[in-house]
Amino acid sequence: MKKITLTLIATTLILISCKKETKTNVAELTETKTEIPVENTLKITPISHATMVLNYGKETIYVDPTGGKAAFEGQKSPTLVLITDIHGDHLNLETLKALDLSNAMVVAPQAVVDKFTEDFKPNYSVLANDDVTMINSVTIQAIPMYNLREEALKFHSKGRGNGYILTINKERIYISGDTEDIPEMRQLTSIDKAFVCMNLPYTMTVDSAASAVLDFKPKQVYPYHYRGTEGLSDVDKFKTIVNEANPDIEVVQLDWYPEK
Repeated sequence: MKKITLTLIATTLILISCKKETKTNVAELTETKTEIPVENTLKITPISHATMVLNYGKETIYVDPTGGKAAFEGQKSPTLVLITDIHGDHLNLETLKALDLSNAMVVAPQAVVDKFTEDFKPNYSVLANDDVTMINSVTIQAIPMYNLREEALKFHSKGRGNGYILTINKERIYISGDTEDIPEMRQLTSIDKAFVCMNLPYTMTVDSAASAVLDFKPKQVYPYHYRGTEGLSDVDKFKTIVNEANPDIEVVQLDWYPEK
């Protein structure tokens, strides 16, 4: 009986020892995996005017890429490309052809895809206004963008282009595209970050943009796309209007025009 007891004790000690060793190995593996950090906060890089890069984790999102390959020097190749409209400050085929889109999905309205040439065949997904899709870890909803003023209706007709709401790690990010203060914008809810255009004659005035923002109350608003035929819009005035009415909305001013 003593021999049997000693054998059982020895076996038990070996099993316990093995379990401890396994846990140590798992911990070591976990530690090894975290040696290369993954950026889990949204990084926003303005490129110019309507063009930006959004980075989160393994996702690199190019919005309306223009400016040629050189404009994206130092940036990771995109996993997702969003295009809002057919105009040259949003759709630039030369830039798209120069970029590495081998691992990217291009999301665009049909009017944009219709402009693709025979020598440009990316992976793409067509979204119409109000369509929703999920690509990789990003949920994308297409939002209408269009003009309201009679004299501006020729610029952006309803249904042709898309604004977008991206949901990234439970954060909702609105990109207006070229639009005025349309009802669809004013009725937005639970927006964490909003990129809102304001330039004449193509989109809307600073006052109209501020009025819409005060209606849908994003946590943060980024004035962008604010160069018009008369120069740059007064984004300081925009900030003043918004914060005098609602100081809880953070107005973030980035450098969209480094060449100025």
